[in-house]
Amino acid sequence: MTEGEARVAAVLTGRAVPHAWPSARSAVAKQPREGRLAVGRLGLEGDEQGDPRHHGGPEKAVHVYALGHYRAWLAELAGYRAALAVLTAPGAFGENLAVTGLDEATVCIGDAWRFGSALLEVSQARQPCWKLDDRFGVPGMARRVQQTGRTGWYCRVLEPGEVAADARPRLERRPHPGWPLTRLVGLLFHDMLDPAALAEAAALPELAERARDLFARRLATGAIEDWAPRLDGPRGAAA
Repeated sequence: MTEGEARVAAVLTGRAVPHAWPSARSAVAKQPREGRLAVGRLGLEGDEQGDPRHHGGPEKAVHVYALGHYRAWLAELAGYRAALAVLTAPGAFGENLAVTGLDEATVCIGDAWRFGSALLEVSQARQPCWKLDDRFGVPGMARRVQQTGRTGWYCRVLEPGEVAADARPRLERRPHPGWPLTRLVGLLFHDMLDPAALAEAAALPELAERARDLFARRLATGAIEDWAPRLDGPRGAAA
C-alpha cells in the first residue's frame, strides 16, 4: 500500500446512547455522513463519546481505521452472525474515518496527514475496550483486536478544516519513520518491557501524553498495568 492509493472510504459520526450495561453509554455505532463535514479540535461535527474519561479529547479527536482489515475479520469471525452483520459496512469499530491504502504498518507516530482541508497528526494506537465485545457479539473481541494489532489509530487536529468521503490523504511530514504503529502496538501489547524501546517511546513528543506516561511507568517499575478494567469492563467487575 502506498500514499497514492490512500482514500477515505467513509466519514462517520455517532451519538452517545445507553449501552448494554447499567449507566454505560457509547457512541461506537457510527453512521456515514454525506458531503463535507467540519473537523474541529475535538473531532468531527456531530460526533460524541459515551465515556469522555477514556475517549475523545484533543489527543483522540479522530479515530481512523483501515478498511482493508475487514476482510480478515470476516474470515476470522465467520461463526458469529452478529459480527458479520456489523462488518457489512464501514464503522464497525467506531471509526470516524474508514480508509483504504493505509494501515498500522504504513502510518507512523507523529505523521501529519492532510485529510481534505484538515491536518491530522497521528497521536497513538487504539487500546481497545470491552464495548467491542458487545458491539460484535463476540466474547473477548477487544482482546482479539489487541492481539492482532488491527487496532486503528487516533489523531489530534493540527488544523481544523473539512473532510468528505473520497478525499485522498496526503502525508505532509513524518518525524519518526522508525515508529510505525506496528512497532508501537508491539510495545504496548507484546514485547512490553523492552527498556530501550520504552525510553524512546516515552520521549516521543507527538505521542499522546497518557501513552507516554504509561511507557514511563513501565520503565520505572518494570511492571505491566492491569488490562482487566479496559478489556473486561463491568463484566470483569461482576465476576
